[in-house]
Amino acid sequence: MTSRQRVLTALDHRVPDRVPVDLGGNQTGIHRIAYENLIARVGLRETIEIMDLVQQLARPSEAVLQRLGVDTRYVAAGAPESFKGGIVRRTRAGRVWDDFADEFGVVWSRPMDAPFFFDITHSPLAGMSLAQIRDYPFPDGGDPSRFAGLRERAQALRRETPYAVVSGIAGVVYEICWYMRGLENLFIDMMERPEILETIIDRTLRYWLDWFRVFLDEAGDLVDVIMIGDDLTGQDGPLFPPRIYRSIIQPRQKTLVSYIKSRTKARIWYHSCGAILPYIPDLIDNGIDILNPVQTTARGMDPAVLKARFGDRLTFWGGAVNAQRTLPHGTAAEVRQEARRAIRAFSPGGGYVFANVHNIQADVSPDNVLALFDAAREFGEYDRTAAG
Repeated sequence: MTSRQRVLTALDHRVPDRVPVDLGGNQTGIHRIAYENLIARVGLRETIEIMDLVQQLARPSEAVLQRLGVDTRYVAAGAPESFKGGIVRRTRAGRVWDDFADEFGVVWSRPMDAPFFFDITHSPLAGMSLAQIRDYPFPDGGDPSRFAGLRERAQALRRETPYAVVSGIAGVVYEICWYMRGLENLFIDMMERPEILETIIDRTLRYWLDWFRVFLDEAGDLVDVIMIGDDLTGQDGPLFPPRIYRSIIQPRQKTLVSYIKSRTKARIWYHSCGAILPYIPDLIDNGIDILNPVQTTARGMDPAVLKARFGDRLTFWGGAVNAQRTLPHGTAAEVRQEARRAIRAFSPGGGYVFANVHNIQADVSPDNVLALFDAAREFGEYDRTAAG
């Protein structure tokens, strides 16, 4: 099979020749420091490109993707021409920081004495009244300049390579609300003034509907998988009352998914970290085809249970190795064995794409990265999986 055939067969809940493998997305990526160590380990000399500034993810080169047996390639839109964002270095309280403001006016900062990620340091809607929020200028999701060259890049992947084409992350309907309002503020709004959440989320939904209108015009016939997502849960369960999700957030998510599916045959991937089990039926009702990152160590996220209950309706994309313990702190042999268990739990009958539980972080050794992907190759063949 080609890589694209392999991925599409798995997404159809049929058995491909081997379990497809992913690396390189916004939730299946690799931190630049881990990537630097990896390319040194395998003897490559490259100029590292950052594909996700906030998470400091490197864009894996074609040489690395081929070495690791990756079946996917990513294509994404960019910022509009009118956006002039950039990093500004400042000193605050004796520390040096890199700051940048995104299109929504959210400021993200990274301390240079711990330069691992950018975190939010300013939420522009914090302290605003409902009337001020209604008047706040949102970016234009449908600005055509953000999609310049997108179709050509997607066509090149589709026509000139054997790989499945996956979009970058989009459709972040809920999370942008708390980025802009502040997490604590938005949680208080949920309890005391839910109309504030409704106002912000309606504006983010409008942004993404406009964004997808143009994206799907350009690439809806070329991409195989479209990534959307909002983190709804922590490691022990929902981050806020499920009634808030089902009354306010879910209807907006469903509207977006319905629109996307009316315009493309691409499968819809939904990302949420944590103990997402209570919401899986809701996500299926929304029209979601794929669940990521499958945090198997969170409450209720046992692979066997997930596969038995939802494996005929959802593809599990991720779930390979404990990203908090085994991958950064275990041995290569432990990584290999944990990956083997995940493949055996998730792969029967198709419906599984191998990737780690979220991004490979800075402290993961290159030997463990290689063990992770070598295990996919060693244990991912379906005849061997069935025999085991």
